[in-house]
Amino acid sequence: MPLRETAPVGAPCWIDLLTSDPDRSRAFYTELFGWKAEEPNAEFGGYWNFVKDDILIAGGMRNDGSSGAPDTWSIYLATDNAQATIDAATAKGSQVIVPAMPVGDLGTMGVVTDPGGAAIGLWKPGTHKGFGIYDEPNTPGWFELHTRKYDESVAFYHDVFKWTTHTVSDEPEFRYTTLGEGDGQLAGMMDGTAYLPVEAPAAWSIYFRVDDTDAALRQIEGLGGTVTEPAQDTPYGRLAAANDPTGARFKLMAGA
Repeated sequence: MPLRETAPVGAPCWIDLLTSDPDRSRAFYTELFGWKAEEPNAEFGGYWNFVKDDILIAGGMRNDGSSGAPDTWSIYLATDNAQATIDAATAKGSQVIVPAMPVGDLGTMGVVTDPGGAAIGLWKPGTHKGFGIYDEPNTPGWFELHTRKYDESVAFYHDVFKWTTHTVSDEPEFRYTTLGEGDGQLAGMMDGTAYLPVEAPAAWSIYFRVDDTDAALRQIEGLGGTVTEPAQDTPYGRLAAANDPTGARFKLMAGA
């Protein structure tokens, strides 16, 4: 996969981690994925970047508990106009979690909710273009929404984030839509009505690509993380899910 200079509008372009223990999280991910954690930037509230081979890959920030949010990974979609995207989202009934906010000359961010209540970030790049590499070992490999508000969400991401949507399957047991199709697929949405527990909210998931899912799970446990979904073979590769040492959830994928 060549380096990506700029993400297409609507595509996942950045991920970051909210963590109650930055030192432990920084150590965990640098050991697990071979990333390097840059020093926290006091100008931006202690935010730091993870890099792989000197290429931006993800960010992180301390969770001080004031928002009531759990430790979590967040996904940001690219936009060419942050305020217009937020206005389009609110016109569809979204709640604004973070209004359009310039981040120095790096870009402009915001966070809104989608029809199922899942939080999704948006990023208008300035000098910070987002992650420069993806879908290679130890990088973000896939981005996926699980929601009971499937039809409404497909329309929302099409209208607000300008997705070109492609229906992969519309069978009752498997309803799935992607951003783009074929080799150009960049993210997906799944109807979770039939399997999401009652208490489980709609949520986006990040899949990190690895060479060996089982080996990565063993390493995660050795580093203080927890396996929440054991590895299983699927048509889309060998998949699994885990929590890092502070409880932030992520998924793994290998093959396919």
